[in-house]
This record gives sequence, C-alpha cells and structure tokens, in this order.
Amino acid sequence: MKCKYYKKCSGCQLQNLDYPEQLKYKQKQLNTLLSKYGRVERIIPMEHPFNYRNKMQCAFYYDTRQKRLASGVYQSTRGSVVSVDYCMIEDEECQEIARTVTKLCTSFKLKAFDERKGSGFVRHLLIRKGFKTGEVMLVIVTAGVNLPKKTSFVNAVIKAHPSVKTIVQNVSPDGINLTLGERSFVLYGSGYIEDELCGCRFRISPESFYQVNPTQCEILYNTALKLAEIKDTDRVFDAYCGTGTIGIIASKNAGEVLGVELNAAAVYDAVKNAKNNGANNIYFECADAGDYITELTKAGEKFDVVILDPPRAGATVRFLKALCKMKSDRIVYISCNPQTLARDLNFITTHGYRAKKIQPVDMFPHTKHMECVVLLSKN
Repeated sequence: MKCKYYKKCSGCQLQNLDYPEQLKYKQKQLNTLLSKYGRVERIIPMEHPFNYRNKMQCAFYYDTRQKRLASGVYQSTRGSVVSVDYCMIEDEECQEIARTVTKLCTSFKLKAFDERKGSGFVRHLLIRKGFKTGEVMLVIVTAGVNLPKKTSFVNAVIKAHPSVKTIVQNVSPDGINLTLGERSFVLYGSGYIEDELCGCRFRISPESFYQVNPTQCEILYNTALKLAEIKDTDRVFDAYCGTGTIGIIASKNAGEVLGVELNAAAVYDAVKNAKNNGANNIYFECADAGDYITELTKAGEKFDVVILDPPRAGATVRFLKALCKMKSDRIVYISCNPQTLARDLNFITTHGYRAKKIQPVDMFPHTKHMECVVLLSKN
C-alpha cells in the first residue's frame, strides 16, 4: 500500500520501502548507533502496521481554489498545510471526525486563522481516541474565546459521532502551529477520556502525554517491566513519568514506586490514574527529574530499580550523574531517540554500568522514528 501524499506530506519518511525493508533499515541504523554497548536484538515488528495512531492533529487553512475552509497536515519545514483526505497511519474514525468538523466549520461560517494576516478564528484540531474503550476526545483550538453558536456546534458533532465523549475548546491567541494555549473550556463531557493499557485504566487530557501507538506500547511496556524483574520488596524510581502509566503498571509487583514529572497537568492526571487503579504504593512529585534525583542522592536515598522514559532530547547530564551515584541495581532506559540514547549510554556505561539487553520495538511504522528499551546493571 503506497500513500499518494508521500512526497508532499513527508510524515512517513520510509513509505518508499515495503514494511520488511523498513525494519531492515531501522535495524541497520540501530546496530550502527548502539552495538558498541551490546548486542541489539531484532526489532519487534507491528503485526498490522496501519491506522495505528490514536492521536491526530490537522490544521485549518483557506483553500483559495475551492474558496472555502479546509484542513490537512501541517508541514513544519515549509510552514504550510498539505491537503490530505486519507492518512494510512492515523485512526480511520478520527479522520472521519476531522472531515465532519471541517465541514461544520464551513457551515457555521468559522474562518481559518491566517498567521500572516493575524485574522481568522479556528487554528487546528486535536483528536485522541482510546483504542480499548472507543472513547474519543475532540479539541478545537481557536485564536479567540467566543465560539459562535457553540451549543449548536457541539450538538452537531455529537449527533454525527456519538463516540465523541468530550469536546474541549483551547484558546491559543498567539501560539505557534499545532500547539495548545494556556486556557481551555470544556464544551461537552468531562474534559478527558479513558483508555486501558496493560490491564490498567488511564485518563487522557488534552495536554497529557500518552503513547500514540497503544498496540505496540503494550509490547514496549511489558518488555521493559520483564527486563526490570521487579520484586515486591523493590523500591522503583520512575523518572519523566508523565501521567504515570508505566509506574502504575509496575506498582502491581513493586513494594513502592515514586514518579517524578515536571508537567503539572500530567502529575494531576497521574494522581487520578493511581487512585482509579487502586495503586496505593505509588507517589508522585511535580519536579525536574534531574534536580529531584540529585536531592535524593544527597539524602542517601536508594532505589532498587530506576525506569526512565525521557523526551527526544534524552536525559540531562545532571540527571545521569545523580543516577550513576545512586547505584541502583537495575536501570531500564526507554528511548524514542537512538541518537540521544547512544549518547546517554556512553555516559552510564563509563560510570559503573553495562548494557545487558537492547531491545528495539517498532512503535512508528513507515517513519524513521525508533523506540528502544535498554536494561543496564552494575558492573
């Protein structure tokens, strides 16, 4: 299956290769970057590598040829929107909802925001779906506050798509493309949806980080926790914990789990998630992971297992220094960027640890992005 928008969109950089060839390409890249630290296991493929994204964003623009509002994929390199009527990696229902909302914007006479002119109203859509629950959240991002005929607008969306359980208006008067502003208004429902992952239930808010491929995420997390070999006497430190997903799953087998996350909204969701799952042995702190683990180390705190899942930039040097000084028995590093993973492994393996297993998981078929789990133990 080849996408006709492949060259225009550039979202799926490996679309020119068949899926088995994509896996070979990724394996070669990973071997080049990581094999000096240990044997890189064969990448775990996705059984059905299509329509796997449970999150989609589409930007609004004015189509000068059709002379109407339209939506499509925002291309950051060109700073323009590519008209796309079907995406092979995004969830099909989410795409159908996006098409409905685009038509409704036209019928309600809502104008697309024009960055150059500084005029217009609707910026973009964010749609998230719980694959296990089927719940859908719609976030409409606007430049101004007053959404005309919002009750009628909401009713029209719900009538067309009953699976939409909540609708949120986010106001971003001067934000860059595809980002959320600081103010949000719940127009319908609770303001969040829920999904199930590895036997636990999690709430997803507009700002929450939640893996976009839940099918492969279960494989990723189960692999990480299998490598961690957590026992009921273990203390676990979950760094960059987000909404607490992997920490809460790990708490089933651990004695105690401490999660640290800088994003206050994510911590709020993490606390709610722990309560909803009856996880009474996990605690959360809103803090910079590097600063917090440094203070823990100074205080002589010891954790048996450290799990870290940092952003694409990787862990900070401050964090890595404190991590190695803590001398935990096992470190499980989950990475979405093999370049920064290689950099951080170089630091950790020269400060008393060795990589025991490197396991890639294909989380993002048809793209160049690669995810890895690495188990490190003390020399």
